[in-house]
Amino acid sequence: MTENTTGSRKRRHATPSRIEQVRRQAIPKPRVIVALLLLVGLVSVLLLDGYLRSEVGGDQRVRSDASSSEVPESVADGGPFLTFENGRPRTQSVADRTIVLTFDDGPDPEYTDQVLKILDDNDVPGTFFLIGSMISRYPGVVKKMVADGNEVGVHTFTHVDLSYQSAARVKREIAQTQLALAGAAGITTTLFRAPYSSTNDAIDNESWPVYQRLGAMGYTSVFIDTDSEDWQLPGVDKIIKWATPKSGKGAAVLFHDAGGDREETLTALPKYIKRMKAKGYTFTTVSGAQQQDRQQAGDTFGGPQDGAQGNLLQAAHHKATGTTLWEGRALIAAVAVAEWSVPGLAVGLAVVGVAVMGRFGLMLVLARRHYRQRNRRRFAWGPPVYEPVSVIVPAYNEKECIANTLNSLAASTHPIEIVLVDDGSTDGTAEIAEALGLPNLRVIRQENAGKSAALNNGVRQARYDIVVMMDGDTVFEPDTVRLLVQPFGDPGIGAVAGNAKVGNRDTLIGAWQHIEYVMGFNLDRRMYDLLRCMPTIPGAIGAFRREAVLAVGGMSEDTLAEDTDITIALHRAGWRVVYAEHARAWTEAPASIGQLWRQRYRWSYGTMQALWKHRRSVLDRGPSGRFGRVGMPLVVLFQVVTPVFAPLIDVFTVYAMIFVDFKASLLAWLAVLLVQLLCAAYAFRLDREKYRYLLMLPLQQIAYRQLMYLVLIHSSVTALTGGRLRWQKLKRTGEVGTPRAGAGAL
Repeated sequence: MTENTTGSRKRRHATPSRIEQVRRQAIPKPRVIVALLLLVGLVSVLLLDGYLRSEVGGDQRVRSDASSSEVPESVADGGPFLTFENGRPRTQSVADRTIVLTFDDGPDPEYTDQVLKILDDNDVPGTFFLIGSMISRYPGVVKKMVADGNEVGVHTFTHVDLSYQSAARVKREIAQTQLALAGAAGITTTLFRAPYSSTNDAIDNESWPVYQRLGAMGYTSVFIDTDSEDWQLPGVDKIIKWATPKSGKGAAVLFHDAGGDREETLTALPKYIKRMKAKGYTFTTVSGAQQQDRQQAGDTFGGPQDGAQGNLLQAAHHKATGTTLWEGRALIAAVAVAEWSVPGLAVGLAVVGVAVMGRFGLMLVLARRHYRQRNRRRFAWGPPVYEPVSVIVPAYNEKECIANTLNSLAASTHPIEIVLVDDGSTDGTAEIAEALGLPNLRVIRQENAGKSAALNNGVRQARYDIVVMMDGDTVFEPDTVRLLVQPFGDPGIGAVAGNAKVGNRDTLIGAWQHIEYVMGFNLDRRMYDLLRCMPTIPGAIGAFRREAVLAVGGMSEDTLAEDTDITIALHRAGWRVVYAEHARAWTEAPASIGQLWRQRYRWSYGTMQALWKHRRSVLDRGPSGRFGRVGMPLVVLFQVVTPVFAPLIDVFTVYAMIFVDFKASLLAWLAVLLVQLLCAAYAFRLDREKYRYLLMLPLQQIAYRQLMYLVLIHSSVTALTGGRLRWQKLKRTGEVGTPRAGAGAL
C-alpha cells in the first residue's frame, strides 16, 4: 500500500499509455523532418555549387620558388611523359616531326566546341586535360569530345596546386574527376596533368612526391615541350611562333580551350595546324606518342599489340563500369540540380529582396500619408455615431481572462450590449461571467461548434445594427468601442479593423510579437487602408455592419481564418474596409514557442485556405474587384512566398560569410537589418510606442524567420493533404488586465 502525503512526489508507472506517450514525444514530427530535409538539401546544393566554383575548399596558392634537388636528373632532362614501372621513373618523348596537341582547363561550353570543330575539320586529334568541376557542369561537351576520337586526361577537380595539398586531398581530387568522366562519357583515364605544371625541369621537391604517388596508382603524368602561352593573349602570330618546335623536333604543345578569352587561340589553331602539316609534321595523342616511342625502343610494354591507330588514340581510356559508372552519373545529376537550382534561387531571392524593399518603401510613404490624413483636426468619417452597438465575445474555456475582458467592456464610454457566446466551455467560463452581475451582459450557451459558429450565433442574436467582435482573452480601453465605430458614419464602409496591442510584452516571445504587431500588422494596415484592399480584420478587435455580415453568409466555417475570409467576402460584396488606429485592444501573446507555433500555424493555414477559397477574386471587375487586383497579389507575395524565402536569405548570408566575402556579406545583412529597424522605429513612432523593444529586433529576425519557415512548411503540408483543424485553444494566464482610459503604450 502506497501512502500519499502533502508535498510527496507521485510516482508515474510505466503504463502502456505512458509508454506510447513517451514514444510519440521521442519521434520527430513530420513537419520537423520535412523542414530539416529541405534545409539539408539546400545546404548540400549550396556547398556542391560552391565546391564546383572553388568557393568552398578552394586554394589559390601556386608554388614558384621551391628547390628541385631531389628530382632525378633523368626526369628533369627527359621527355614529357612520366610513368613509374616497378617503382622506377621513366620518361618518354614525342617522335621527331610529331605534334601532340594538348589543351588545358576545359571543357568550356563556348570555346571547347569550337576547338573540337577545328580539330575535326583538319582531321587531327587532341588530348584534353579536363577539370572535374567543369566536366560535371558540361558533360555533353566531354561526351562529344571522346566520341570524336580525342583523348582526355585528369587536370584535378578544382584546379589546385597539388604540392600544397595533403595526400588525401590529392587522391580525392583525382577520384572525383574520374567520377565526373565516368558520368559524362562512361570512361576513366590514366593520363594526368597537374595544374600550373610546365616542362619537366620545372618539377620541384614539393611536387615530386605527388607524381610518385600518382605513378604508383598507374597514372602517366604529362608535361610539355612547347608552350603557346595563349593564356597571355599575346597575339595570333606569337602564339603560333611559341608553339612551333625547333629544328624538326617532336613536341607536346600546350594550348588552352577554357579559362578565359580564347578567341586568339581559335584563330591561331587552324593556322598552326596547316603550317605544321606543311612542314611535314603529323599529329597524334599522348597515347599515340607513347606507343611510337616504345616501338622505336623495341618495347611494347603497356600498349596495344595490333598497332591499330584507333586503339592508339584512346589507349589511356578505360570503360567505366559498376559502382564507378553509377556514382559518376549520380554526380552529374547532382551537379545539374545545383547548376539549375542555385542560380534560380539567387534570382528568386533577388526578386523577393527587391519586392520586400519596395514594400518597405511603399509602407513608409503610405503610412505617413495615412497618419496625416486621419489625424487632421477636421477629419471625420461622416456624422458621429452614437447608436448602441452589440459586442460579441466568443469564449471557450477562458476562465483566466473572461472577467478582465467583460469588466473592460463594462467601462466603455459608448453604449453597448455584451453578448457572450459560450462555445461549450468546461471550465466554468459562463458561470464566471454571470457572477459579475453586469447589467448589459447576455450569456448565450451552445454546444461546442467552433469560433465561427459562436460568432454567427452572436450576430443572429445581436440587437443592434453594428456588431463588434473580439476574442475572449482581449481587453478594451474605455474609448475603444466609440473610436472603432465612428467610421460607420460613412455608409459605404462595411467593416473596421482596430489596433491590436500585445499586453504581455515583457517576455521574449511577447516582445517579438509586440514588434510584429506594431510593424508587421498595424503598419501594413495603414498601407492596405489607403490602397482599399485590407486583407484581414483582426479577431481581437473588429466592427461590422450586421447587414453586411449576414448578406455574405456570416462567418464561414470553411477556413481557420474566419477573420480573413469574412474580410475578403465583404470586399467582393462591394463594401469598404478601413483601419481605426486609435481604437486599441490589448491581447495576450502566447507564452511559449509551442503556443506561438499553434497560433501562427492556425493563421498561416487559415490564410492559405481563405486565399484559395477566394482565388476567383482576381477576375472580379469594378470596385468590388480591387482586392483581387491589388490585395490578393500582395498577400500571396508577402504572407506566403516571402516567408518561404526568408530562411534562404539567412542560409545564403551565412554561406557567403564563410566562403565568399565575410565583410561584404555582413555589411549587406546589416544594411537590410537597418532598413527594417528604420521601418520599425517609424511604426513605433506612429503608434507612440517605446523604442526599447526594438533591441529585440535582430534576434527576432534571426530566430523568428526560422520559426515562420517551419510553420509555413507545416501549413503547406496540411493544405496539400487536405487536413482540417477545429478551433484551437491557446493557454492563457489572464495577465493582461483592464486598461485605463487612454492608456497608450504599456
